[in-house]
Amino acid sequence: MNLSGLKYLVVGSGFFGAVIAERIANDLGERVVVLEQRDHVGGNSYSAPDEATGIDCHLYGSHIFHTKNGKVWDYINNFCSFNSYRHKVLTNHRGVVYQMPVNLDTINRFFGTAFTPGEARAFVDEEMRRDCNAEPHNLEEKAISLVGRRLYEAFIKGYTAKQWQTDPKLLPASIISRLPFRFSYKIDYFDDPWQGIPLEGYGAVFKRLLAAPNIDVLMDTDYFAVRDLIPADCLVIYTGPIDRFFDYRFGMLGWRSLRFEKEVVPVGDFQGTAVMNYADEEVPFTRIHEFRHYHDERPYPTDNTVIYREYSLPGSRDMDPYYPVNTAHDRETYEQYCRLAAQEANVLFGGRLGTYSYLDMDRVIEQALQMYETKIRGTGL
Repeated sequence: MNLSGLKYLVVGSGFFGAVIAERIANDLGERVVVLEQRDHVGGNSYSAPDEATGIDCHLYGSHIFHTKNGKVWDYINNFCSFNSYRHKVLTNHRGVVYQMPVNLDTINRFFGTAFTPGEARAFVDEEMRRDCNAEPHNLEEKAISLVGRRLYEAFIKGYTAKQWQTDPKLLPASIISRLPFRFSYKIDYFDDPWQGIPLEGYGAVFKRLLAAPNIDVLMDTDYFAVRDLIPADCLVIYTGPIDRFFDYRFGMLGWRSLRFEKEVVPVGDFQGTAVMNYADEEVPFTRIHEFRHYHDERPYPTDNTVIYREYSLPGSRDMDPYYPVNTAHDRETYEQYCRLAAQEANVLFGGRLGTYSYLDMDRVIEQALQMYETKIRGTGL
């Protein structure tokens, strides 16, 4: 590994790291080295064809690209084209399938009613007033203030407890704010104008992002095993867990990890949709992904399909972190790490793990482009 004279090094090849590396290579015309601990690029957004069926599988759970940001959309379309997929989610509660997020169909089906939008709004308002906290301080209180206790306990409480491995009363209210709630029959999960799945899969997107000849990608390489080889004046863009960077000096931040159980099922369609949630806490997995549904344009086999059952796990130092839990204690600990990060002269922290933030893919790209423009381009490094 020759890092002598290197000016730019990126740790991690997810969207944040890949975009930064692409900009340094193609806009600045500089050499950049990308270190990737896994045996493939793309971080948790990576997808690859299943060997038995050819179905493109999202190895770390479903990733649907969606954005309101025209600059991000234009940027990513330089590296791929998208199909017309629109995400729709269903949830199984006590053996009955409902639309998710909660909409007018969910309300009417759950309560056995035929409300109009106005009637449903009045009904839910009454549900909310019965138990609502005027100033919600946690996820449970916020959810009840949005949908009332009965809908919360049916569709959100058990799923959230499984998903986050944490009592919803200990989770920040901001998490539930990501979930839409509608008094119409609209079933699209996202409202963003630009949505879809890359036609050739996410693996091809990352291959193109990192295709410049002055980008060197070193797979199966742990940054902490080689950091002593990095020149002192090299700018490091670090996208791994910020607590790991500082050797857990203030303790480990709360992370949620995931485990996936893959099965090739001898049917043409297992569940009729890409994602089926399981709301009840006694069901051990949170959801089942069936990846064939992301590519209706592909001639996938009609006698086999691939499903992944997703299980949530509490994070540990030996497991890959996926999502920040973000309790009040976590936020205090993160602020301590931020103060240390500010003292690092030649290190920039970015991405979901590097900033301890629950970010969608488009926001990761947006922040990478912003960092490049404001902290890398034109700095004279």
